[in-house]
Amino acid sequence: MKKNIKAELSHNFASGLVVFLVALPLCLGIALASGAPPLSGIIAGVIGGIVVGTLSNSNISVSGPAAGLTAIVLTAITELGAFELFLCAGLIAGILQLVLGFIRAGSISNYFPNNVIEGMLAGIGIIIVLKQIPHALGFDTDNISSETLFENGINLNYFNEVFEAIHPGAVLVTVVSIAILLTWEKVPALRKLKMLPGALVAVIAGILLNQLFIATGSSLAININHLVTLPVPTSAEDFKNLITLPSLSGFTNPQVWIVGATIAIVASIETLLCIEASDRLDKKRRITDTNLELKAQGIGNLFSSLIGGLPMTSVVVRSSANANAGATSKSSAIIHGVLLLVCVLSIPFILNLIPLATLAAVLLLVGYKLAKPATFKHFWHNGKYQFIPFVATVLAVVFTDLLKGVGIGLAISVFYILQGNMKRAYYLSKEQLNETDDFTIKLAEEVSFLNKAAIKKTLKNVKPGSKVTIDAKTTSYITTDVLELIQDFANVRAKEENINVELIGFKTSYRDYEEDEESHIIITHRRAM
Repeated sequence: MKKNIKAELSHNFASGLVVFLVALPLCLGIALASGAPPLSGIIAGVIGGIVVGTLSNSNISVSGPAAGLTAIVLTAITELGAFELFLCAGLIAGILQLVLGFIRAGSISNYFPNNVIEGMLAGIGIIIVLKQIPHALGFDTDNISSETLFENGINLNYFNEVFEAIHPGAVLVTVVSIAILLTWEKVPALRKLKMLPGALVAVIAGILLNQLFIATGSSLAININHLVTLPVPTSAEDFKNLITLPSLSGFTNPQVWIVGATIAIVASIETLLCIEASDRLDKKRRITDTNLELKAQGIGNLFSSLIGGLPMTSVVVRSSANANAGATSKSSAIIHGVLLLVCVLSIPFILNLIPLATLAAVLLLVGYKLAKPATFKHFWHNGKYQFIPFVATVLAVVFTDLLKGVGIGLAISVFYILQGNMKRAYYLSKEQLNETDDFTIKLAEEVSFLNKAAIKKTLKNVKPGSKVTIDAKTTSYITTDVLELIQDFANVRAKEENINVELIGFKTSYRDYEEDEESHIIITHRRAM
């Protein structure tokens, strides 16, 4: 057992280190954008990694302060007039999330269709790329007088000012960092160096390059505005001042309760969305208990608010970086939290040497992988009933926010489902799970993403060593969501848990609601031996 734990920690240390490097500037940036003390973001990151990471059963998800809560937090701190009162609202949010977990509200995540979840991921990927471009180029908006290209007509001078604002040193650091990251991905021998991930090498290279620029008095030297900025405590009093306690008088303030309830609802929805996305990023397709996740988030927000941290959610940026770095278990998230705590307390002066351009390079690759062209091509080939909600979600997430984007995508998906139901009724017929190890799931004539929850729950409860027959002989249409769910079960989990799966009547392709659209999704018939 000790060997297994040691091997797991060793395998996931590299991914935990990568997430730490990604999370560090995000924690600080979100805190500053929220109008909160810079360290409050770090505290939320530490709690999200260690506390939520320990309690959650998600193997890929990483929690921390979320950009989606920034506007709510900024407005709340301003209206309440004191950060201590806002921390009390955070306590209330944590309590309410615990309640949501106990009443099993997490099950609503089963009703988010995959094309909407993938659209959310792609939209977030585009946002990541757009937001990191200024850091990657050393771009300083303070040096630009023209705010927009379209100012009193077409303002061509905008491009000249942007070009002049680009910092050559930051660009060089970004290019070198991306080259290192791509080399680490492409060269098999380097990928095997689990304890020396490409992100760490890129960060070290970025620091050394900038220090060389500074030492030689070069104009390429990156100024302090484009470096990581952490408080550097020098005495016991400084360490003591790092922690802010909540004002419990807020429990008698109705406005504090309204803020707490708002944070609880928004944070819970974002967490459920991100958990569904994280499960899709998991190569082993393991399923997270969303009710347990809400409880873990509630406890995490209680701890964070008690010691001066921001409210948190499961975060796609960190989770996708975690998955891309090869994480296999939740120990990676815990390691990232421990590294945040240790490094912020012991070596903040070294962390303050890291150019934001290097960290931008890491995030640019993360963003590209989330929004890669292959994803758009995949949904295009799946027919317009998959592609249109996907693209609508992408655009809405980019141009509005995460929750509105998902809401728009979900509304379009439901519209198409209802439109299809006006033509043909559907139902799901499946036998109840009994004590027997040999049972049959019979699919209806039409299976939409609304049936996903029931099928997902049934497959989750299948015991190792069982025999399962999935009968689709009378089925004329199966949504891509359910096809992929069955495919993952038959090809991955069944093989690992010695489950004998027999697929009957599945076609090589299923047409969408209109006869001229094909999904081109193929189920691979595989039995676990």
